[in-house]
Amino acid sequence: MNKSLAIVLGLLLVAAVPVRAEVSLSPAFGDHMVLQRGVKAPVWGRAAPGEQVTVAIAGRTAEATADADGLWQAAVGPLEAGGPHRLSVSAGQETLTLGNVLVGDVWICSGQSNMEWPLFRARDGADEVAAAEWPRIRLFTVAKNVSRTPIRSLTGQWSECSPATAGSFSAVGYFFGRELLGELDVPIGLIDSSWGGTVAEAWTRYEVLQADDVLRPIVERFEKLLAEWPTRRIEYERQLAEWEAANYFPEPVNEGLVKGWAAPEFDDSEWAEMSVPGAWEGSGQQIDGVVWYRRAVDIPADWAGKGLALGLGTIDDADVAYFNGTQVGETRRDTPNAYRLPRTYTVPGGLVRAGRAVIAVRVYDRYGAGGFTGTPATMRLKLLGGAHDGLALDGQWRYAPGAHREQPAEYPPRPRAPQGPEDANSPAGLYNAMINPLMPMAIKGVIWYQGESNGWRAEQYQTLFPAMIRCWRHAWGQGDFPFLFVQLANFTQMQQDPVQPQDAWPELREAQSMALAEPNTGMAVIIDIGAADDIHPLNKQEVGRRLALAALKVAYGHDLVYSGPMFDSMKVEGNSVVLSFQHVGSGLCTRDGGPLKGFIVAGQDRVFHWAEARIEGDTVVVRCDEVAAPAAVRYAWANNPICNLQNREGLPASPFRTDTWRGLTAGNR
Repeated sequence: MNKSLAIVLGLLLVAAVPVRAEVSLSPAFGDHMVLQRGVKAPVWGRAAPGEQVTVAIAGRTAEATADADGLWQAAVGPLEAGGPHRLSVSAGQETLTLGNVLVGDVWICSGQSNMEWPLFRARDGADEVAAAEWPRIRLFTVAKNVSRTPIRSLTGQWSECSPATAGSFSAVGYFFGRELLGELDVPIGLIDSSWGGTVAEAWTRYEVLQADDVLRPIVERFEKLLAEWPTRRIEYERQLAEWEAANYFPEPVNEGLVKGWAAPEFDDSEWAEMSVPGAWEGSGQQIDGVVWYRRAVDIPADWAGKGLALGLGTIDDADVAYFNGTQVGETRRDTPNAYRLPRTYTVPGGLVRAGRAVIAVRVYDRYGAGGFTGTPATMRLKLLGGAHDGLALDGQWRYAPGAHREQPAEYPPRPRAPQGPEDANSPAGLYNAMINPLMPMAIKGVIWYQGESNGWRAEQYQTLFPAMIRCWRHAWGQGDFPFLFVQLANFTQMQQDPVQPQDAWPELREAQSMALAEPNTGMAVIIDIGAADDIHPLNKQEVGRRLALAALKVAYGHDLVYSGPMFDSMKVEGNSVVLSFQHVGSGLCTRDGGPLKGFIVAGQDRVFHWAEARIEGDTVVVRCDEVAAPAAVRYAWANNPICNLQNREGLPASPFRTDTWRGLTAGNR
């Protein structure tokens, strides 16, 4: 054969062999995942341009062709609930297989910190984690990310729900999923895409914000900040360098550990005693720095070799906990909101022996009140997952100052970074990076817990929140899927007067209630389970349960009472007002069995007074001797209101007002 001809033929043969790229799946898919039942579920990924891709699961197949960019998408199903299955994706000679795949219902769990709040920090967190053995619940957490433009990539991994995986997952999401599993007996997939401290506009498409007159100021303000950002960043970095150089809050080395203060054999008889919980400033100790605490307990014989939950409540600011000289837990001072976090640490069974044991805690406080700041009920040592109340840890502890720092004349705050292109609260930043990559995954619905960060723009939230819901539904392309949300809990100082001038949250709750006008929505009211001193209610169990009730009604059509009383109408009769409600269930009542609380009334002068209220059938009659001609009634209208109206199913009434008078947040954009 002619040499030139051979070369030409060789080149032709090479050209005839297609260039292949490995077939791949979006990271939204993986081993242990849940596919949505009852629909054709989209599956997507990458392959060589023009490559034929086949998706197969449970006897069903679907085909797709990779486009010029190598992107492909197929829709497989509909599938019945069940599994486990194997899902295979084939292209040419290559096959990618996912194992332990279930078919069931997939729910997105999104919002800010109360949705992000992990299971291990919920009420009875250690026990809940230890009992979280639910192999038919599958968990996926979307890694935090921000993008100025919509992206398709994300980071995350599916896992079976177990004590090893559930602790760091959304507590609200977990309890919601657990309730649904018990009621429906189908696999539940939970995708947590949340970020603490974020605003709703960060979760909303940019074009949606731009197109609305009420929302456009959000975009305009951000664009102005972006233009100023290079200059503001330089100034911030200068200020930060100065602040860090001053080293205002250095944490001393752990000298107490060197001295043996954690060891069970250490003689602490010379140490003073202090009653805990309670800040050490309350005991006359003006210390900024380190204080060590020690407490001996008697371990029952039947606890030997078993894991324990060490509950210490909240601690200001940071701590390291030891059990018989071995470190069993730590909350660092750079942990966000460390002073608000309840401590529950796990003591491995290998450390647990019958008889005397010593718990030692090193507490570091930067300034202000330091020490144990929780409640007596939160300070207990008990078996993991056990029903026994355990050993009370409140009371007298021995203590000794470790390292003391002289108080400076003032405490300058850490410089705040200017909002820039990678800020979590940038408009659409989280939608682009943490929601868009999930689309168009087939889902059953969404649960949402957010609003705190939009409190002072509550009037704007009346427009923003429904716009966000519609935005998600339109972009997902799955119709008006169920969208369930949590109304903000009670928080801050308990209401003292009929009207408290700085209460913006009632207006935010009102805006949330107004979103129920959107189809297939439901709201969990939790005005009865919040805390004055913690924006994060720890009773996430009840939050999840009430969301599940809404889901069973809205998403699954079950015949049940899923909501507390909601204001419907008012009728003035002389100096009284008759209020009618929806969702009265089997009847109205009070939470504590006492008289109704939380109602205020005003005339045309718009001056509110406490009102007397009584239940008459399915109505509430309100009157006030100081208001001869009532014009408006409000209920639970405060950040942390006095209120007790509910239905006999135990679901609280949502706060409301009958007037439309200008509020505190009117005009805030």
